[in-house]
Amino acid sequence: MKYIFNTVCMALFCLSAMAQPDWAKKAIKSVFTLKTFSADGSLLASGNGFFVGENGEAVSSFAPFKGAAKAVAIDASGKQADIVAIIGANSTFDVAKFRVETNRSVPIAIASSAAQAGATVWLMPYSTKKKPDCQQGTVGKIENFNGSHAYYTISAKAAENAAGCPVLNENGEAIGLLQQPTIESDTVCYAVSAAFANSQTTNGLSINDQTLNSTQIKKELPNDLNQALLTLYIGSSVLDSTGYATLVGDFIAKFPNAADGYVNRAQLSCKAKRYADAEKDMEYAIKVADSKDDAHFNYAKLIYQELAFRQESPYSGWTLDKALEEARAAYRAKPFSIYRQLEAQILFAQQKYADAYETYSTLFNSDLRSAETFFAAARCKEMLRDTAATLALLDSAVCTFSKPYLKSAAPYLLARAQALLSAGEYRKAVLDFNEYESLMPNEVNANFYYVRGRAETDGHIYQAALNDFSRAISMEPTNTLYLAEKASLEIRVNLLDEAIKTSQACIDANPDLADGYLFLGLAQCLKGDKAAGKQNLQKAKDLGEPQAQALIEKYADNSTTDK
Repeated sequence: MKYIFNTVCMALFCLSAMAQPDWAKKAIKSVFTLKTFSADGSLLASGNGFFVGENGEAVSSFAPFKGAAKAVAIDASGKQADIVAIIGANSTFDVAKFRVETNRSVPIAIASSAAQAGATVWLMPYSTKKKPDCQQGTVGKIENFNGSHAYYTISAKAAENAAGCPVLNENGEAIGLLQQPTIESDTVCYAVSAAFANSQTTNGLSINDQTLNSTQIKKELPNDLNQALLTLYIGSSVLDSTGYATLVGDFIAKFPNAADGYVNRAQLSCKAKRYADAEKDMEYAIKVADSKDDAHFNYAKLIYQELAFRQESPYSGWTLDKALEEARAAYRAKPFSIYRQLEAQILFAQQKYADAYETYSTLFNSDLRSAETFFAAARCKEMLRDTAATLALLDSAVCTFSKPYLKSAAPYLLARAQALLSAGEYRKAVLDFNEYESLMPNEVNANFYYVRGRAETDGHIYQAALNDFSRAISMEPTNTLYLAEKASLEIRVNLLDEAIKTSQACIDANPDLADGYLFLGLAQCLKGDKAAGKQNLQKAKDLGEPQAQALIEKYADNSTTDK
């Protein structure tokens, strides 16, 4: 009897063993449980996943990662490893691909084609047992999404907490990723295409992806260099300094022969005043760069910006001569106009204005022919005190635009107006000021109206000047400069009552200023009230106004005839 009992037990054992596929023993090594944690270290969620690559690439449900600051994977042997980066995710179908920190992982192959309805499949749970308990099932309904990917309905009861575990075909290939069941006791389960989960990746715009940003775990850079460069570009404006420095470090680690990573790190080093580190990175960037011209240009630009916009000398080895040398090296490698433009900017910073102008002039008929180029050349001529050439170049800058002008023309119209004003071309200056105001009505301020009013005064456009002084005063009612200028002009055009009011406002704004008393006294004298006028002129004299005595003698002295 004992023999028979043992024989039956052995038969049952063999039947149980045969029920498990041959590949199950190996596949169980690929399945792990994952745990995610909040920033304070508390457990956030648990789930499952499985490896799909030999370098720690794995897939699972995305839900456990939401809000997580840290995550770990625990394999069938109990070994724990950190999840170091999210490779991609899709919240709609609740899948994520990520990288586990491991020397080598045992992947489950992804089926090259979807399973058919009626096919036998196996649900592989996470297990620490040597002999896994695979659950057999049958594919029922299949729904296609995103083109060729399948969403499966499977007749089988999944093990408890099996979300994220693989669904395998008879060859041991993953066809799906188990979804969280609606009801634990349900005998039907659902799986999303494993190939879809494995296809998740980042691109250059993923840094702003809402799903990926719902987890604090680091996102892996795209494998494509151009997409990774786009990530760097966007990251420079959306990440804080620490986050961006980490991103640059990741870029260098992933693309060690791409110069861009070293250029960006050099820029960060400059901000931190680690100039020796920046120099080292820029020299290495030139060494590894495929485009030597671009690397030399970036080095020249970095040195120039540090010298031009920092008060202190940043680094003994960095001079404008060094920047010029790098800019010229870039141009020799490839004769791009932008390299010549930087050369001209450096020459201007060296106060070599004639050389800077000659360099800018080579760009007049290049792809950089623009208002900006003519304006930069005009500044060179301005520094050389060549007024005629300055105005001619500013004319060229404005002529790159056509009427009716767009707002982009406004800075050059304003620059020409100021140059015309300095050259004594007052009426022409007023025309440009008027164009500027029409383009930038919300940008003009009290000083603009004061300056234009002065130009109108010198151009004998008196009523317009009075209007502009009034506008300036309406914006800054207590500005004594504007009040005094208006009072002076009102006296000049014989608006004496208005001059008296304006002068009094000037005195009210600052009783210790001589200007208000000077113009008040002069207006009173001219109006015939010499006694009051002399009193106010004397007050102006007492406050230090040098013109007051001459006006007293001319207008307020009883022995002097009226005007």
